[in-house]
Amino acid sequence: MLNAFETRSTTLQSMLLVMFQAPTEDVDRIMAAVTTIVPLAMGKYDSNSYQSAEGTERYRPLEGAAAGAESELRKRPGVVDVSFEIIEDQALAEKVVEMIFQTHSYQEPVIRLQTVLSSRSKGLDDSQNPNRWWNTTGDWKK
Repeated sequence: MLNAFETRSTTLQSMLLVMFQAPTEDVDRIMAAVTTIVPLAMGKYDSNSYQSAEGTERYRPLEGAAAGAESELRKRPGVVDVSFEIIEDQALAEKVVEMIFQTHSYQEPVIRLQTVLSSRSKGLDDSQNPNRWWNTTGDWKK
């Protein structure tokens, strides 16, 4: 594994990548709860997370499942992957994982943690960079 390092423009530091799968309708509730614990800050932005396009989850409930045992495979559309980064702190990770678990609609939510190197801008003046959105077509929301 690479160690933390810097380039002229960015610092790469060790972080925990938190990932979970959920039905689309659960995501706002889960993320609102997570951000009561940690602001998910990145530079001059907060509430930073990523949500994938919808996919199909496949599973079969066994004996003891809340749905009861079933013989057929279930296919649930509308499930997404959500990811965000937090500092490497076990106590914080435990709180975040517990919050996801408590606000998720599943009996067995899929929650994963992975150590990654993540970039953080050094905040250099790049106001004239022709590749930045403010020097091209502007903000995507306009």
